[in-house]
Amino acid sequence: MNQRTEIASLGEFGLIDHLTQNIEFKNASSILGVGDDAAIIDHFGRQTVVSSDILIEGIHFDLSYTPIKHLGYKSVVVNLSDIYAMNATPTQILVNIGFSNRFSVETLDEFYAGVHAACEEYQVDLVGGDTSSSQKGFIISITAIGEVAPDQFVKRSGAKVNDLICVSGELGSAFLGLTLLEREKKIFQETGAQPDLENQKHIVGRLLKPEARKDIIEYFAAAEVLPTSMIDISDGLSSDILHICKQSDVGCVLYEDKFPFNDDAKEFAYKLQLDPTACALSGGEDYELLFTISQEAYEKIKINPSISVIGYIAPAEEGKHLITRGGNKHELIAQGWNHMNK
Repeated sequence: MNQRTEIASLGEFGLIDHLTQNIEFKNASSILGVGDDAAIIDHFGRQTVVSSDILIEGIHFDLSYTPIKHLGYKSVVVNLSDIYAMNATPTQILVNIGFSNRFSVETLDEFYAGVHAACEEYQVDLVGGDTSSSQKGFIISITAIGEVAPDQFVKRSGAKVNDLICVSGELGSAFLGLTLLEREKKIFQETGAQPDLENQKHIVGRLLKPEARKDIIEYFAAAEVLPTSMIDISDGLSSDILHICKQSDVGCVLYEDKFPFNDDAKEFAYKLQLDPTACALSGGEDYELLFTISQEAYEKIKINPSISVIGYIAPAEEGKHLITRGGNKHELIAQGWNHMNK
């Protein structure tokens, strides 16, 4: 029988000590971390970038099919993705969690094993946070801190007419993973039948254990490319390109036949009678980078197989449109994932 240690047996400070023991800093900017009233960070003349996310059980994640260690890993990654979306390098995180008495110390150990694995993968230091009991469920709030040279940060508001619209990686796979897991959960609840994930490890992995695109930011630095605007794709391509258009006061044209898909994911979408393009436009949680570059920078990014050019920035008065494979023109609408509507 698995051991279960009640959280109350450790107390709040004992729990923090337990969960954060053996932390070793990886970044020179981390001066003081867990164990004092506040962390101290010195970025030595570089600008500090800060982002924060909250994840709530039943809204942002479902523990019936999300391994708790994967949840710890993903909770960190989604915050780091926001730092990379500023063309910055994440260096520290603070982790806050709230939990009901249905969770044991062992469960929180698993969560923190995922947190530490992400910190190791992305060379980020855990420097603080807080714990609290909650009346129901599991609540996670993570703040990510990063650094960037003063003239190198990228906002959503810099896109210019005739810039190229680019995206990293692939689109829509995480939404397909969610669709599959939700289907199997429903079947299990109604019939008790064991889940059949149809060997779709890729799309399930894209949802449960996404990765932030550190490699793309490193490529920009090596190739001396500075995007004119950037955002990470968390709410679906349509919603996120419209954020850039609104902040930059521009329009856009996207080409359906340029969207990057994973071949297996695309085949599975057809099997589910879903349109892969709709999954890309309206799904979410891909955590790819959506960015714009000047046409002059095209030669520098075209050799990277992880980057696809999917359209261009148009004048604001021309609107925001998708050109389908058949040549039809459709207005883009914000139909992405909205946690407020769940």
